[in-house]
Amino acid sequence: MISVTADFERLRGLLLSRIRDVPDYPKPGVLFKDITPLLADPEAFTALTDALAGLARERGATKVVGLEARGFILAAPAAVRAGVGFIPVRKAGKLPGATLSQAYELEYGSAEIEIHAEDLTNEDRVLVIDDVLATGGTAEASLRLIRRSGAQVAGVAVLMELGFLPGRTRLEAALEGAPLDVVITV
Repeated sequence: MISVTADFERLRGLLLSRIRDVPDYPKPGVLFKDITPLLADPEAFTALTDALAGLARERGATKVVGLEARGFILAAPAAVRAGVGFIPVRKAGKLPGATLSQAYELEYGSAEIEIHAEDLTNEDRVLVIDDVLATGGTAEASLRLIRRSGAQVAGVAVLMELGFLPGRTRLEAALEGAPLDVVITV
């Protein structure tokens, strides 16, 4: 977990102040957490990018994986700031060439994610970055995919965890002792 310091509390407050609640979206009864105001604010987005890049360095990551699609927005600048490579994890069928894929179960159905087969090696330590940890299915599948490539998992970092959903529980076994860093829990 991220250590709670005065700097972290200031970061958390800044980010929370830039996340907009949208009631009844995408359906009645759901309170959607919209991060687009955070992304539009250069101070908040830079602070988040710096924090995620710091985690990548602290965890010894050689690559950062971003989960489609909002994970790309957070992971790519963090990778650049940390001085490591960025690898997009895409929905099946979106990448040209040779890929590794991983199927996983959703609440109502299944899905599949892919990476380019040559993007990760057994010398890589990979930090997975995403915007939200909800049910944990995509993050869990990405950890399986990373390990199948021969790389090591350095951890998972998310901007927001929806604490009322079972994502953390589902992800804990798949982490195999690697850290889960959460900036905000709602």
